Amino acid sequence: MSRKRTRARGFAPWKPKPETLELVASVREVLQEYRQHLLLTVRQVFYRLVGTQDYAKTETAYGRLCETVNRARRAGLIDFGDIRDDGASRYEHTAWRDADAFLSDMRAEAERFRLDRQDGQAVRLWLLSEAQGMAPMLYRTANHFAVPVLSSGGFDSLTAKHDLARELADALRQGQRAEVLHIGDHDPSGTHLFSSLAEDVGAMCAELVGKLPTFTRLAVTPAQIDAFNLPTAPAKVTDRRAFEGQTVQAEALPPDILSGIVREAIEARRDRATLEQVLAAEAGHRTALTEMLGGRDG
Repeated sequence: MSRKRTRARGFAPWKPKPETLELVASVREVLQEYRQHLLLTVRQVFYRLVGTQDYAKTETAYGRLCETVNRARRAGLIDFGDIRDDGASRYEHTAWRDADAFLSDMRAEAERFRLDRQDGQAVRLWLLSEAQGMAPMLYRTANHFAVPVLSSGGFDSLTAKHDLARELADALRQGQRAEVLHIGDHDPSGTHLFSSLAEDVGAMCAELVGKLPTFTRLAVTPAQIDAFNLPTAPAKVTDRRAFEGQTVQAEALPPDILSGIVREAIEARRDRATLEQVLAAEAGHRTALTEMLGGRDG
C-alpha cells in the first residue's frame, strides 16, 4: 500500500529532479539580474523565463513554476526575501522598550524627514498598478518624487474610488492639475478596468469640485508590445467586451524597463527647479530637527 503524499511543511529538505533543479537555477538567474528591483512576483519571473529562455507560456507551466519556487524557498534554494506573494494584512500597536528607545527612533525619523515633494508642481500625480504584487517595486521608483502608488485591482471597492476622488478633488481645488498614471494588463479586463475607473472617479470629482482629473494609460500599450517584443496571447473567446489585438500582462514588461517608463513619465511632468527648492528646504529642516533631538545616536 503506497503512502499518501503530503505537501511540504516548514523548512523542508528537497531532492528535486535534474530538470527541476535547472528551473530553479533559471529563476535564480532572473532574480540576480533584477536584484535592484526586488521583490519580484512569480508572475514577473514567469514572463522573464518566457521571454529569455523559451519557457512555455501556459497556465500549466506557470503552475509548475509557482510550485517549484515555493518548494525551493522552503528548501533554502531561493531567498524568501526575493519573492513577493503576500496577501495577508497585519495590524498592531507601536511600542518602545523604554523612553531612550523612543528618542532614538525619533532621531532616526528626523534624519528621514521629508516635505511634500509634489508641492508647487503644476500637476499632482498618482500611480495605479493593476497588479498588487508590483506596487512595492513601482513605489521604489515613485517614492523619490513623493508620488503615491496604489493597487487599482482593489478599486472594485466604492470606498477606494471615493477616497481617490477626494484626493484628486483636493489637488484640483488648490489649483494643481491632477493626473493618474495607470499600469495594467493589455486585455479586455485591464482596458475596461481603466476606462471604468476613469469614468467613475472622474464623475465623483466633477461633483466634488466641478473639475476633471486626467487619467493616462502608462502601460501596457500596443506600442510597448511591439517595441519590447512582449509575449502575447489571444483574448478569451468568452469575453465579449470590445477589444482589439493580442493580450499582454503588465508583468511581461521587464522590471527595469517598467521602472524606466515610470521614472520617465514622472520626470516629464516635474519642474526640476521647483523640486530642487523643496529638497533644499527639506535638508534644512532635517538638520534642524536632528540637532534639536540631540544628533545621531552613537
